[in-house]
Amino acid sequence: MDKMIKDFLSFLDGSNSRFHASLEIQSRLVAAGFAAISEDKPFKLKKGGRYFICRQDTAVLAFIIGSDALAKSGVKLAASHIDCPSLKLKTQSVKTDKGIVRCGVEVYGGPIVSTWIDRPLSIAGKVLLKSGKAYETKFIDLKSPVAIIPNAAIHLNREINKGFEYNKQTHLQAILSVKASSGNPLLELIAKKLKVKAEHICETELYLYDAAPATLIGLEGEMICAQGLDNLAMTHAILSALIQVEKPKHTVMGVFYDHEEIGSQTPQGAASSLLGEILERLSLSQSASREDYYLTLRNSFLISADMAHAFHPSYAEKYDPDYTCYMNQGPAIKLNANHRYASTTQSSTRFMELCDAAKVPCQKFLVRSDMPCGSTIGPIVAAELGMETVDIGNPIWAMHSLKETGGTIDHEYLVKALTKYFV
Repeated sequence: MDKMIKDFLSFLDGSNSRFHASLEIQSRLVAAGFAAISEDKPFKLKKGGRYFICRQDTAVLAFIIGSDALAKSGVKLAASHIDCPSLKLKTQSVKTDKGIVRCGVEVYGGPIVSTWIDRPLSIAGKVLLKSGKAYETKFIDLKSPVAIIPNAAIHLNREINKGFEYNKQTHLQAILSVKASSGNPLLELIAKKLKVKAEHICETELYLYDAAPATLIGLEGEMICAQGLDNLAMTHAILSALIQVEKPKHTVMGVFYDHEEIGSQTPQGAASSLLGEILERLSLSQSASREDYYLTLRNSFLISADMAHAFHPSYAEKYDPDYTCYMNQGPAIKLNANHRYASTTQSSTRFMELCDAAKVPCQKFLVRSDMPCGSTIGPIVAAELGMETVDIGNPIWAMHSLKETGGTIDHEYLVKALTKYFV
């Protein structure tokens, strides 16, 4: 197996929550010589310096200061998001009824709900501890299957194969045990794992995830099947390219937002102040004027990287035949007349030229004219900062399913193109 693909699978398996995806990003940045800096302290930066910030335990922004002035050459940016549709546990709803321990869930984003049923599930997330007057944040990943959301037998629901809508309040409750228990056995298990007392757990943000690891499939391992390819695949590709950069002329930056799946309207999301603030502070660190900051924005370029829809032969009628993209045939430029994607004629051409220089194939994707179009972080950032932006992504099947499938070669293609872009 290729070293980079092996690292990609490891990254996926270590990113079982938004918090853990952020930790995986940060650990790779530190290993590549990036220094963590804090938003609440003055920036002290030097040319050639490698830095990153983390906002509210999830969103990460990493950059390398180029030799050219920001106002002259701008910034080469690539951005993705680290969250994916999931089921959040309502830990106060853990209860034992007729010997069955169960917990309610809240749906995060827009998952294909049926794919979460009858799967061995584990739990990962964040725990806030209180000891005396002090608070401490801990991250936990149970790593073993501890829950399941079972279907009713077909004998009890004979219409299920004709289409069935799961009630989010009642049908999606996670079964944790069939051993009668008092108190809250889930919090007791978490406390045991963290080696603290259960009463010290002040608050939690815990999510279910598929306990099965990411894997290669296909006769030659040409596909990757995993939870969260949308959008951890683009995140890993950007990160892998960024950490290879040495002494760039342009300042280069990777932005890994949170909360795209729920609208980006949070302090860690693409609609936040995060990118604009950091770019302005970088400009000010070079003793630049406000005018220089605006010149920096005008001379910058953003690749917004999110997944695209690969042609699915069983649903051929769902695609525009002239703008269909295929797995393992390179990244796709995503286009939309209503600017649900930020790609323009200029930005698309620039990305096509980049792929050509990197010797990477490139595709174009449009939804059918009689179907609605999704969106990405691209239009949000482009509108907020007036930055030239292209929306691209590698094609996958079953977007928002618990298990998505993408092309192994496509991942290598995109890392190669992004490496060429940053250098």
